[in-house]
Amino acid sequence: MKKTLSVILSSIFLLTGTRILAQEKWDLVRCVEYAIANNISVRQADVQARIFNLTYEQNKLSRYPNANFNTSTGTNFGRAVNPTTNLFENTTLLFQQYNLNVNALLFNWNSVKNGILSAQYNLAASKASVESAKNDIALSVATTYLQALLAKEQARIAQVQMQQTRARLVDTRKRVEAGSLPELNALELESQYAADSATYINAFTTSQQSLLTLKATLNLDAAQPFDITEPPVSMIPVEPIADLQPDVVYGLALQTQPKQKVNDLRIKAIDANIKSIRGQLYPSISAFGGLGTNFASSNLKITGTQFLGYQNTLGKVNVAGTDYFVQTPNVQVQQGKKNLGEMWTGWGNQLNQNFRQNVGIQISVPIFNGATVRTNYNRSKLDLVNAKLVKEQADMQLKNDIYQAYNAAVNALQRYNASKKTLEVSERASVLAQKRYEAGLLQTIELITNQNNLFRARIQNLADQYDYVFRMKVLEFYKGQGLKL
Repeated sequence: MKKTLSVILSSIFLLTGTRILAQEKWDLVRCVEYAIANNISVRQADVQARIFNLTYEQNKLSRYPNANFNTSTGTNFGRAVNPTTNLFENTTLLFQQYNLNVNALLFNWNSVKNGILSAQYNLAASKASVESAKNDIALSVATTYLQALLAKEQARIAQVQMQQTRARLVDTRKRVEAGSLPELNALELESQYAADSATYINAFTTSQQSLLTLKATLNLDAAQPFDITEPPVSMIPVEPIADLQPDVVYGLALQTQPKQKVNDLRIKAIDANIKSIRGQLYPSISAFGGLGTNFASSNLKITGTQFLGYQNTLGKVNVAGTDYFVQTPNVQVQQGKKNLGEMWTGWGNQLNQNFRQNVGIQISVPIFNGATVRTNYNRSKLDLVNAKLVKEQADMQLKNDIYQAYNAAVNALQRYNASKKTLEVSERASVLAQKRYEAGLLQTIELITNQNNLFRARIQNLADQYDYVFRMKVLEFYKGQGLKL
């Protein structure tokens, strides 16, 4: 018997020994904050919100004129157009150009304005999506946190049950050794103690597994030491069920739940986008202006001339009755190659002489473009219909969830009240049974049966109480009060 007790105690010590070391415990607020900061879905939603913010900022800048400056410097070889003379020249040509163009949209039926408004609504919807993702992970963490609390409480009750059985076993063993009780009484309690020890070990293992599940929900390293605070379930604040009527909660949820805000904002974004696309179906008016100049220089230069005489190629001219031949001087021009510095000679003068400006008004009338804009316009109207259907479905689902949560909370409250009465009766029966056992009026097996009934009543009452608290917390969550324990 002593060997059996030693084995049981050693097993329990090995399982619970890791809890002896003191470690910091996490409350629900810290768990939720950590989960929100490290959850992948929340971080992805935040990235999407940043992308929509970039789109919004870009659309805001579309209201301002476009300005572009360009310059180019290069060399032409062979036959090419001289940009300063617009004549073809068969030579090597150094050229440089400067151009500044400005274009400003004056009127487009508020297409740009509505495009900015659509981007603004999309940005607000993406931010609400971030809050929705945070709400989802917060509810998931709260659920797992309460499950971990329940598992720890169940392990604690199992441990108390085991300790009580051991105390009875020790007392009974003394009586058996004194000869006042038969050996069978001790053997029955020893068997019950072994069963209670196994129950506690299973409950403790379940509590540890629930902590691992919570760590996974938090995206926390499984090897990191972790434990949670254990507020008494009776001290967890719960609103009266009368203040959580489903119709009232639903009305508040429509105004407070981020998912509903996302649907409303997306409908507004699509509606503004429809107006923006519709503006593209009509003419638009723009103003434009520009500045430009250029420079060009051949690689040839005159190095000298040689006079070769005159040529009579232009006929005669009669002056005072006398004919004179018109002669053309025959001069041979000698050319050479310019170096790079010489090719840039006259750069400033050419830029000044070739300086040009332009300004004007442009009217753009869409006539036919493959029905691209018209198709986009019709598609956006269908997107609006679909968005409204999504909102209708989401609102119906929300209402259904709230009414189901309310019914579940009512049922949980009824079960909790029933199990509480059962526990009270079981506790009174246990006290009477213990007294009869001590007086020798009750068999050990009957005491064990009574003890097991009390244990089951405590476990069931605790489970019902936690289930009731969780159901009420879900209703409070839909009401927009957040999660608090």
